[in-house]
Amino acid sequence: MSNPHQVIDQKKPDRRIVVAALGVTQILAWGSTFYLLGVLANEIARNTGWSYDWVTSGVSVGLLMAGVVSPRVGRAISKWGGRLTLAVSAVLLAAGLLLLGSSQSIAWYLVAWLLLGAGMGSGLTDAAFSTLGSIYGENARGPITSLTLFAGFASTFCWPLSAYLIEHLGWRGACFIYAAIQIGVALPILLLALPRGFSIPPPTADDEGARSHASLASGELPIFALLAVALTLSAAILSMVGIHLLPLLQARGLELSAAVGLGAIVGPSQVGARILEMLIGRHYHPIWTMISSAVLVAAGTALLFAAFPTYSAAIVLYGAGNGLGSVARGTLALALFGSSRYPVLMGRLALPILMSMALSPFLAAIAFQAGGANLTLGLITFLGAANVLLVGLLWILCRRRLTAAEID
Repeated sequence: MSNPHQVIDQKKPDRRIVVAALGVTQILAWGSTFYLLGVLANEIARNTGWSYDWVTSGVSVGLLMAGVVSPRVGRAISKWGGRLTLAVSAVLLAAGLLLLGSSQSIAWYLVAWLLLGAGMGSGLTDAAFSTLGSIYGENARGPITSLTLFAGFASTFCWPLSAYLIEHLGWRGACFIYAAIQIGVALPILLLALPRGFSIPPPTADDEGARSHASLASGELPIFALLAVALTLSAAILSMVGIHLLPLLQARGLELSAAVGLGAIVGPSQVGARILEMLIGRHYHPIWTMISSAVLVAAGTALLFAAFPTYSAAIVLYGAGNGLGSVARGTLALALFGSSRYPVLMGRLALPILMSMALSPFLAAIAFQAGGANLTLGLITFLGAANVLLVGLLWILCRRRLTAAEID
């Protein structure tokens, strides 16, 4: 029987193959879960008679479940590597999609989203980052940054596919096709392209204990706590803007077509910032990526208060900041805490992040109903400013722990 901790890297796996495999499967996983209802929700509500609010709540149910399982997923990747964990995720997603497509009641439908949430928690971004950390160790920053480039194409690829499937097969048929894609495409890619075990040196008994429990020294606890809060606030802003940007722009006086056109700027801005980070990121510490992200997001959301001509600049800044935030989410913990504890700590960080993504749109909706666009934008801007302060404090603590050469 093979040792799950054996070193498979006399020669490290080709990062181009590994990143491409994870990138393709990430597009399919995001497209068949988080982005699924962007196209299917109206058709499901119309076809079943279920409330639209209940239908769209499925994603929140899934994200809550993903947050619950994520710490266990981090420990599983730390123990066995990412290949098996991500393969299980593909199976869970397929099972959840089959259950979703066959659901005959809203209760059945929400149970399906619980199963999908278990697959999301074990197969989306944080699990993929942890997998790269377990393969490439301290050298995972480049592959992590490259992987984030794929994420921007999930809706670009899967929304048109979903629309095509609904037109020809209905929403239930679309779910069944996505289930088949998970089993017939994603699962084989993961099993064939990802290596067994770890590419980093096998852990000693002490290292294995660190991997299992990811103990933090007393001096590391404030840094980890600040990182968790900052990433959670970033996720809250992402979720609020992602769900409510178009209604907010319309409430500020724009026609739907103009709002959609402006919203389309977010994707290219994210990808452009990630490409820039991929090209020059190795020359500076990831804390600067985190700082840049927080400042750009705060500036972009604040500019949405201004008049129409500034909206394009606001969305470009926000999109660029959000794109860098995805990179920082994957690379900063690796730089601060090392590769041996990285999968477990990423699992811990994913819990509040996913919970925040699930709940924050409801908070923004309450603000929108109570005070309209100005109150909602005020809330988002406040969170962005608070995040800048938190990241500034995190930088101060990091400077105390790291040498000036490592940061500067």
